[in-house]
Amino acid sequence: MVDSFAEGATKRYETTAQEDRCAPRARVQIPARLRMSGANRFETVVHDLSLAGFSAAAVSRVHPGTVCWLTLPGLESLQCEVVWWRDCLVGCAFDQLLNPAVLESVLGGYSAPREFRSLA
Repeated sequence: MVDSFAEGATKRYETTAQEDRCAPRARVQIPARLRMSGANRFETVVHDLSLAGFSAAAVSRVHPGTVCWLTLPGLESLQCEVVWWRDCLVGCAFDQLLNPAVLESVLGGYSAPREFRSLA
């Protein structure tokens, strides 16, 4: 019963997150490193980024709730938590919101930011 409840809560979160994100996401292609708790880091590409989180390539399945660290070029590792994994993409929420100036600096070094609402 507990697993069923947790699954339902995760699905409700995913649905709500798509409809009411706390921050606009910018579509990007940023090379980065991602490390899941208890695992080695791996090279990835961040596909969208916001003050609150990101999505990135992750070939291996990652379970929601997994703690991880994202390292973007020029920044120290940022702690986050996996919210979803689907079709080799992982969506994560930062433990602490990014500073808007830091986000602007990161985005400025890569493709021109375009706000969108992700379907993932």
